Amino acid sequence: MKEIIAKLPQYDYLYLGDNARAPYGPRSFETVYQYTLECVKWFFKQDCPLVILACNTASAKALRTIQQNDLPSIDVSRRVLGVIRPTTEVIGKYTRSGHIGILATTGTVQSDSYPIEIAKIDPTLKVSQHACPIWVPLIENNEHLTIGADYFIGKHTDALMMEDPFIDTVLLGCTHYPLIKDQIASHLSAEVTLISQGEIVADSLADYLERHPEMKGRLSLGHGRQFYTTDSAKDFEDHARVFYGEDLKASHLSLPH
Repeated sequence: MKEIIAKLPQYDYLYLGDNARAPYGPRSFETVYQYTLECVKWFFKQDCPLVILACNTASAKALRTIQQNDLPSIDVSRRVLGVIRPTTEVIGKYTRSGHIGILATTGTVQSDSYPIEIAKIDPTLKVSQHACPIWVPLIENNEHLTIGADYFIGKHTDALMMEDPFIDTVLLGCTHYPLIKDQIASHLSAEVTLISQGEIVADSLADYLERHPEMKGRLSLGHGRQFYTTDSAKDFEDHARVFYGEDLKASHLSLPH
């Protein structure tokens, strides 16, 4: 959201963090789908015509089903977009060797969404994945800058590079991981390009709106920012300050709602 607002500050934004049921990474496909659909339906009740699933696991496990099965019966004029497709469309531009690494949650890796989508665009690219199940809990508990955290960051980063030493581009396939980008980089060669998704998704959204003026015209203007969480508002505000870069006020929301 931080990067999207930086790119498109003129619109009103409504943010929902399903913190009470996070992390989604280790949960089953069906559970992630149900949780994500509840969130999407809540956004629709708030008259949001466009919803971005700013979560790789939700994009991997729920997006396609919601787009194909649920939207036709809810409202065919609304749209739900994810973060995987925009990334896979451009990641090939970053690599010189043609070898790409993905660091992500267990759920995203098990879905094979990145290898599948990248292969559709450029089947010559070699994609290796590695799941990092402990990284999100470390970040959520504010332990990500500790020596202990650095051990696990190095362990998983090294494991990815051991799988394919020719990797020259590594994607951070989880929205939490940019907070440990410097630590991850310290375990990689300076020749490896490390990619986070914020700017890529923001650029893709801006392009989408230019190509779909009918949707662009439905978005309200006014620089509004509203934040909701399914867990403690205070805890959310404390964490959001780290992610978002400034203080904000959040409200508690119970789902399904």
